[in-house]
Amino acid sequence: MTAGSLDRAVVVTGASTGIGRAAVAKAVREGAHVFASVRKQEDADGLRGEFGAAVTPLLFDVAAEPAVNAGAAKVAEALGKRKLFGLVNNAGIAVPGPLLHLDTEDLRRQFEINLFGVHTVTRAFAPLLGADPDRTGAPGRIVMISSVGGQNGAPFVGPYSSSKFALEGYSQSLRRELMLFGIDVIVVGPGATATPIWAKAEQEDLKRFSNSPYAKAIPRVLDYMLNQGKEGLPASDVGELVWRCLTTAKPKTRYAILRRPFMDRTLPRLLGPRFVDRIFAQRLGFPKRP
Repeated sequence: MTAGSLDRAVVVTGASTGIGRAAVAKAVREGAHVFASVRKQEDADGLRGEFGAAVTPLLFDVAAEPAVNAGAAKVAEALGKRKLFGLVNNAGIAVPGPLLHLDTEDLRRQFEINLFGVHTVTRAFAPLLGADPDRTGAPGRIVMISSVGGQNGAPFVGPYSSSKFALEGYSQSLRRELMLFGIDVIVVGPGATATPIWAKAEQEDLKRFSNSPYAKAIPRVLDYMLNQGKEGLPASDVGELVWRCLTTAKPKTRYAILRRPFMDRTLPRLLGPRFVDRIFAQRLGFPKRP
């Protein structure tokens, strides 16, 4: 496989699996060179094995600022004076559990990756996208991978949903600030996607809540999370949309991509939040509101 064009160089975080891996694959097919961040050497080796010279792995955790800055320096050296074509902030985790029974540290860990890590990466790569006036070429774009959970909160995924709500606000403010440099910021809000994130969430051991008032609902939550991983959108569909966000002449500020848009977005809006509350309560076996 060819090395891909550095004139269309893209950085993708969280590229080992799921949406990140799909975004890498699409960009490579379109002739771009991709700098793909992963946390493990074995994942870096897997990227090289699949994509060859078209991908340069970057080894960093988005929560580790020195490593992120080192990754940005590596990309800067490869680009020379060129601007970076795009940054895809995809890396994320899901911390599940009922909010009243989660330690503050659980929420801090969620935000450390899904929001503070995004901020760290964005600051490190913004000069390459065009905040540095000495670079040549058109300003790049930033694509933020949010979620349907960034606009609608669901029970037992409060930390994840909270972090994505925060990311939506962060992205809107950032977009308006980066107009100074011509850098656009586009949010992608997928519905449930067939990625390992929900299987990883199961590994958080929800059994630790077995002595809480939510104990009876926990098995239903586990089944729901695993079904999301099996029946969700193909990650490749989201990867295709990410590339469109990077390349279309006049992108929207936010794209929703849902398997069932009427059921997942239109109908809840028509029914109203209280009605949706009752649906959740019924599914989870909660008592009816008096």
